[in-house]
Parts: sequence; C-alpha cells; structure tokens
Amino acid sequence: MSWTTILLVAAGAYGFKALGLLGLGDRKLPAAAERVLALVPAALLAALVAVDTFSAGRSLVLDARAAGVAAGGTAALLRAPFPVVVAVAALVAAGIRQLVG
Repeated sequence: MSWTTILLVAAGAYGFKALGLLGLGDRKLPAAAERVLALVPAALLAALVAVDTFSAGRSLVLDARAAGVAAGGTAALLRAPFPVVVAVAALVAAGIRQLVG
C-alpha cells in the first residue's frame, strides 16, 4: 500500500466526518437509529476480539487464546473487576501455552 493511498483514504474519512457534521447539523436522528449506533462500538470490539482470537494469518485456529478469552468471559459474567478479568484471561492463556509447550 502506498502513502498516496493512505493519505487519500484518510482524507476521505475526514471528508465523510465533516460532511456528516455539516449535513446533519443540529438535526436529531430517529430514536431507532440512535439505539443502533449506541451498539456499534461493542459490536466492533467483539468482532476485533473474535478475529484476533480465532485467526492466524488467513486460517482459523483454536489455541490458548480461545481458552483465555473463554476464561476472561467467564470472569466477566461473574462480575469480576476488569483488572481481574484481564489477569484471569492472561494467566489461563499463559498456563495452557506452558503446558502445551
């Protein structure tokens, strides 16, 4: 990818952002659209976690990362504090990697 492409994509992204601000102005979005937009960050984060957990290059894998995410998810469901969730996930993944070698 060339620098020209990167700069054009960045300019386009800022252009769309400015167009949204200028085009919508002070108009309110419909309530349904606001509810959907409120869920977008959580969906994007979940997608990034899934891709980083279950992929290696262009192939799907099931390794220690999946166990770490499962353990962290379980800790989160049990309402553990965030640092505990991260520590549990890291320790489980590291422990499995140590066992497998």
